[in-house]
Amino acid sequence: MVQAQDTDEVAPKRKTKKSFVIGLVLMLLLGGGGFYAVYSGLILGHQEEATADAGEESPEALPDIAFVPLEPLVVSLGPKAGGRFLHFTGQIEVGKAVEPDVILLLPRILDVLNGYLRAVETAELEDPDALVRLRSQMLRRVQIVTGEGRVRDLLITEFIIN
Repeated sequence: MVQAQDTDEVAPKRKTKKSFVIGLVLMLLLGGGGFYAVYSGLILGHQEEATADAGEESPEALPDIAFVPLEPLVVSLGPKAGGRFLHFTGQIEVGKAVEPDVILLLPRILDVLNGYLRAVETAELEDPDALVRLRSQMLRRVQIVTGEGRVRDLLITEFIIN
């Protein structure tokens, strides 16, 4: 009888090892499959991102733009300013197709900007929020001179009061 009990005890241990090994293999397979599904973008991701990561797509092309530099403007702030000047430099963002047209109109653009900046009060120039308003006013004037649809934006690269 003692021998019968020993064989009964040995048999369950074998089943436990077998189920443990099967569980371990299944866990590795399911874990690996889950990792692949998430990494490849099948789950919790977009297919476009997965293909972009794989190098199949190129990055989005830049818009067809050009930047036309403006000559620096030095504007006297008037007799009340005590000999202070405004130094302004900028660039105009345009489409490449209309770049020659805008370059042709540069003297007129500089004239409009010069006239506008001379008319602005010194107190308004010193306001910290003034640059946003001035930029939008100057952009609108440049767009009127060049015609609608030619100028996309006005970039201010230097705006110094000394």
